[in-house]
Amino acid sequence: MITKYATYPSLDGRVVLITGGSAGIGAAMVEAFHAQGGKVAFLDIDEKKAEILRDRLIQKKRFDPYFLKCDVRDIGQLQNCIKKISNEVGNIHTLVNNAGGTERLSANKITLDKWENFQSLNLRHVLFASQAVFPNMQLMGEGSIINFTSPTFRRRTEGWAGYAAAKSGIEGLSRILAREYGESNIRVNSIMPGWTATEHHKKFFLNPEVEKDLMTVQCLKQLVLPEDIARIALFLSSDDSKFMTAQVYKGDAGLV
Repeated sequence: MITKYATYPSLDGRVVLITGGSAGIGAAMVEAFHAQGGKVAFLDIDEKKAEILRDRLIQKKRFDPYFLKCDVRDIGQLQNCIKKISNEVGNIHTLVNNAGGTERLSANKITLDKWENFQSLNLRHVLFASQAVFPNMQLMGEGSIINFTSPTFRRRTEGWAGYAAAKSGIEGLSRILAREYGESNIRVNSIMPGWTATEHHKKFFLNPEVEKDLMTVQCLKQLVLPEDIARIALFLSSDDSKFMTAQVYKGDAGLV
């Protein structure tokens, strides 16, 4: 079967860790890196969905996906999982900080506990996961860290203050990490998906009004799919992008 999408030889056998990998964009990335011959490890709090994904991909390539249940808000647990993956799968070349979560609350309704959860679920783990993989990458003399941001703060979307603050923080953190880690030939970039038609979004949020708004605002008049975003991550992990760092790559069909 002929495919129109790229194959990256540099990804073959490369150890890739993806957080939040059981569904949506995360699952699409697990599948995409696995199809490229990568040694894919992924973390998620949803063990049931993760096992379904893993069972579907197992034995389709020479490296079976490696899954660990993990709540990224628990930094100790996260760091232990990363250490275990490094020991059992191999030195981690690519870290994809994809895990996150949303809740719509106006700024004046955000309590301290809600604020802390927004940051721990979307931002805090990005730093500490990056710290944890740094020794692996430094040892190899190369690496790629890919962090997920969001267009919500650029669109000034009402009700997303906590989430938008965390996601804007990811852009700033990524640029500083790119500078500091660049001395070790480690690249740090961000991906900004647009409104992506995951199964969750289609079930709970997609309706004629939302789709009309998207098609009015977007330059390209079609829905962005999880696999479209996954292909950006493939490129940013591959050697084809070896001089690209401290950048934000938008996969939003021209939404912002």
